[in-house]
Amino acid sequence: MLERLVARARAWWLGLREERGATAVEYALMVALIAAVIIIAVSLLGQNASQVFSSVAQTIGSS
Repeated sequence: MLERLVARARAWWLGLREERGATAVEYALMVALIAAVIIIAVSLLGQNASQVFSSVAQTIGSS
């Protein structure tokens, strides 16, 4: 009886560990995807913002 309980507890614990590992991998993939989106957005918006600021600076400088 006690052996069965120990076996069930061990099986449950090992199953829980596997879920933790899978969850960690899923979170890591989500973080990597979000980081990639942020890097792409900043690089694209950064170029446009630079052009806008240059245009505004030229307009102000010519007045």
